[in-house]
Amino acid sequence: MNRFFVLPMPRHPCRQELRVISRFLAVLICFGLAAPAQQTTQRGNTSASFSTRATQLLGFTNTKSNGTGTLSVKGDSLQFQQKGKPNSQVKLASVRDVFLGAESKQVGGLPMTLGKTAVPFGGGRVVSLFAHEKYDTLSLEYVDDDGGIHGAIFQLKKGQAELVRNELVAQGVTINPRQDQSTKENAAEATHENK
Repeated sequence: MNRFFVLPMPRHPCRQELRVISRFLAVLICFGLAAPAQQTTQRGNTSASFSTRATQLLGFTNTKSNGTGTLSVKGDSLQFQQKGKPNSQVKLASVRDVFLGAESKQVGGLPMTLGKTAVPFGGGRVVSLFAHEKYDTLSLEYVDDDGGIHGAIFQLKKGQAELVRNELVAQGVTINPRQDQSTKENAAEATHENK
């Protein structure tokens, strides 16, 4: 009676932890790959207005700081509309300069922080690598009706700030060339340091 028996392997706690970590990382990677596929810009023909989702950090009158809404270029004005509130607008002729920036922030809040601390063997550091979201900042310098100089800062999805700047330029806003010059200087400094 030669029977082959497959004996069950004893379960090790390390294997179960590795399974949990690998499943968590797989889900995290799937969400990370799906996020750039979402398109937030509504773009019609060239005569239609341009709009995108944005967070107004500060600067526009009659809007709450850190308020989310729609930033749009309509006619001869740049408008920010929060849901259920009147829109704030600036005439494109009064915009003096536009600055772009890129930032990143850690996402996930308290659940992500607790998850990072629960991952054994320093694996929370690996989770931190994937728990960052990049976004663009758009800063405007404009003049009000009384001649006062003001500024406004908006936070947009990655790649959206350049689209807004290009739309403003297409509508006739002149942008000071010094920001392009400063990026060229930084590139020259970087190549000089690498030698």
